[in-house]
Amino acid sequence: MITVDTARKHYGDFLALDDVSLEIPRGSLTALLGPSGSGKSTLLRSIAGLEGLDSGTVTIDGRDVTDEPPQRRGIGFVFQHYAAFKHMTVRDNVAFGLSIRKRPKKEIDTKVDGLLEIVGLEGYRARYPAQLSGGQRQRMALARALAVDPQVLLLDEPFGALDAKVRTDLRTWLRRLHDEVHVTTVLVTHDQEEALDVADRIAVLNAGRIEQVGDPETLYDRPANDFVMGFLGSIASMGGQLVRPHDIELVRDRDEALARDAEVADSPGVIEATVERVVRLGFEVRVDLRADSGEHFAAQLTRRDADHLHLHRGETVFARAGQRSSVVDRVVLASAVPAGAGRPADEAVRQAAIA
Repeated sequence: MITVDTARKHYGDFLALDDVSLEIPRGSLTALLGPSGSGKSTLLRSIAGLEGLDSGTVTIDGRDVTDEPPQRRGIGFVFQHYAAFKHMTVRDNVAFGLSIRKRPKKEIDTKVDGLLEIVGLEGYRARYPAQLSGGQRQRMALARALAVDPQVLLLDEPFGALDAKVRTDLRTWLRRLHDEVHVTTVLVTHDQEEALDVADRIAVLNAGRIEQVGDPETLYDRPANDFVMGFLGSIASMGGQLVRPHDIELVRDRDEALARDAEVADSPGVIEATVERVVRLGFEVRVDLRADSGEHFAAQLTRRDADHLHLHRGETVFARAGQRSSVVDRVVLASAVPAGAGRPADEAVRQAAIA
């Protein structure tokens, strides 16, 4: 297990980590997710020992490593940019960590052969990094990091420099790799889909603080606040509530919309809207709408539902939420926090939601 306790880190006047505490279970794949400047890479580098903390502690498997150098923390680190030894073959790159530890040649050969097979590069032993694709170089980097049997594998946006198709393929591959080797892994990413796809747990960071920690389903279905909800997927504002676009239902008949809406408790109500644009996005269709109030929002439909409605620009439809907004109700949470507790309102909401 990795435990970070009340970590603080400044860069001049900029507060990168603001009393961050986080527990990462042994054997899990945990994603640190957040926008640029949220502190996710600083947190990862602090776990690695590449950044020193102003205050706070880092513990790995019960051992306080806060003041230990990176090479004594039992970690493997993979950066966004491959950092390969260009003059070495794939085999020698993967074997590097074992070679400098003066492990027996037979042990090195056995270990390297096994890892190259796991990462799908067994036929590339004699090639040089320049002869590999970006995805292959990143798989080589992962094999090199795993060669020394690290307690913890740290990945700093490892697929960020690759094109969309390669990233998607490598996400699937990384999940299979983790299920095979079971090493505790921490992945930094700003890609919500990547985090939802590969991680067991996600910690959402914003402005140097952790907004919420949980499994992907919980964070998506029960976000602690508006920031988490918005960062983990598209949102639309309807009647003062945040709603997922795929939860918005469009019908042409007002009475039908009202009847269906009566079945949803605390719904934002039925909103009359004008179709401004219909955008076909492969397997789904986005309908851009303007409410009578002037508010703009979008609904996300399946192709089947969109074809059934056969919507055109300028037509009137009636929008309703198929289910209540999934974001935790701020009013309810605020009422659960004693008055005069001395915390800002947003912090009170965060703590109540996570508890």
